[in-house]
Amino acid sequence: RVAGQLEGAFPPGIETEGDVEDVLRLVARMILGLHRQPEYLGFLRMVVAEARQFPWIAEAFAAVMAPQTERLTRYLAHLTAVGILDCRNPLLAAHQFMGILNELSLWPWMLGRGSLDIPAEEVVEETIRMFLQHYRRRWSKGQDRDGAG
Repeated sequence: RVAGQLEGAFPPGIETEGDVEDVLRLVARMILGLHRQPEYLGFLRMVVAEARQFPWIAEAFAAVMAPQTERLTRYLAHLTAVGILDCRNPLLAAHQFMGILNELSLWPWMLGRGSLDIPAEEVVEETIRMFLQHYRRRWSKGQDRDGAG
């Protein structure tokens, strides 16, 4: 059941969904939505607790999560290829994006601290703003958005 939730974590077609902010907003909301599901969090705690003794559990979890991360990575690589973003390492950028969300939403719960008192929409918007501040392609004077000068 949890694997099914993870498989559908990122909506189909994120690679073609339009404006980068809208797509990242959709992905961020899906991630935060997963973090609010007690089944997912309980499952994740079990994976962390039992993976050392039963490595197959961590491998199974990774096998379900990897395609989601790969989709986000492909999306960021595509945006880099068309000149919207400048991600030298799209895999690193994908993990950074997810990591910001995990730090604010997932890890406090995993460590028994409860959630931070920050509204989810503020987390989403500030995560996107910070991410794009670093990765959005900057245009030089005299250069149009297609890269021509």
